[in-house]
Amino acid sequence: MSHYTRPLNRQDYKTLTLAALGGALEFYDFIIFVFFAAVVGELFFPADIPEWLRQVQTFGIFAAGYLARPLGGIIMAHFGDLVGRKKMFTLSILLMALPTLAIGLLPTYASVGIVAPLLLLLMRILQGAAIGGEVPGAWVFVAEHVPEKRMGIACGTLTAGLTVGILLGSVVATLINTHLTPQGIHDGGWRIPFLLGGAFGLVAMYLRRWLQETPVFLEMQQRKALAQELPVKAVALKHQKAVVVSMLLTWLLSAGVVVVILMSPVWLQKHYGFAPAITLQANSIATIMLCIGCLLAGLAADRFGASRTFIVGSVFLAAASWAFYHLSGASPQRLFLLYGAVGLCVGVVGAVPYVMAPAWYVLALSLMGLGLGIWLRQGLEQQVAAPKAELQRLP
Repeated sequence: MSHYTRPLNRQDYKTLTLAALGGALEFYDFIIFVFFAAVVGELFFPADIPEWLRQVQTFGIFAAGYLARPLGGIIMAHFGDLVGRKKMFTLSILLMALPTLAIGLLPTYASVGIVAPLLLLLMRILQGAAIGGEVPGAWVFVAEHVPEKRMGIACGTLTAGLTVGILLGSVVATLINTHLTPQGIHDGGWRIPFLLGGAFGLVAMYLRRWLQETPVFLEMQQRKALAQELPVKAVALKHQKAVVVSMLLTWLLSAGVVVVILMSPVWLQKHYGFAPAITLQANSIATIMLCIGCLLAGLAADRFGASRTFIVGSVFLAAASWAFYHLSGASPQRLFLLYGAVGLCVGVVGAVPYVMAPAWYVLALSLMGLGLGIWLRQGLEQQVAAPKAELQRLP
């Protein structure tokens, strides 16, 4: 049986598990800031400034992580195409774990003054650079390990793992807010999720030591087929069309997460008058269904083809989105059903482009090409959508 058609073996499942686990923990580390932004804003900026100014400053700290993502992704993808996928894949999670751990240990404005927000800003920039290398690195790493006919379920599993990190952040935030008083959170409880995230990240980095370099990269090394010119230059000059297509298609998952998971709960509260507890429950259901949608997309892409899966999923996403935003206000039960349906469709449509993307570049430039496409797109999108979602969450 050829490598193209063989089933996934034990080593493939090990690679998928470790990659998805690391991605989930890394996304948790990056997103946990969202859930505690209000208290962080109170502790890291002067108490006597207007509330609107504190919100703007908190927005700036949050946005800094997104601003660093394109640069971090391009730099790490560059070296991933030159020195190996595994080294950069492991480095990305270390660069996420250490700043997250450091945030949990930072002194507040009351202790060190202006130094506190500057240190927080630096940690967010490092987090952004790390997540910039994690996402394209993870997809290329998995795609170069598994048989081509199994790439759908492999990329779907990895994408589901990344979105689990968002759910994990929501669960941890809920537990902290449930078991601690607001004063307890203010006095130090807010540090717990960051310390946990840093510790989890270090464990995930240790586990990634057991991963093996991709067969594709090893073969290129043996054949001396690595890119002879700078990968970023080669991609920019020879693969402009593929970069644009990558930007457009990989936009879907990120846009879906920002709009459906981050922005919709506040919209539901304001537009339909749902209580925050109800929207949080519905949001958790949508995130779970998003993960399931990623897995279903992978299975369907392997069986029916990525293009067909993408087209059918897009039709269902359009219908589910219309129903969600027009019919959810009738009752909490209908909200749960429609929110879950739109989350499922976002997972299906959002995961499929990552099955197709690695094939658009020559192997020696696959990591740089995918990374450049993803992070140029997010550099444009996230500066507006994600910070807006964050500001909506602030009191």
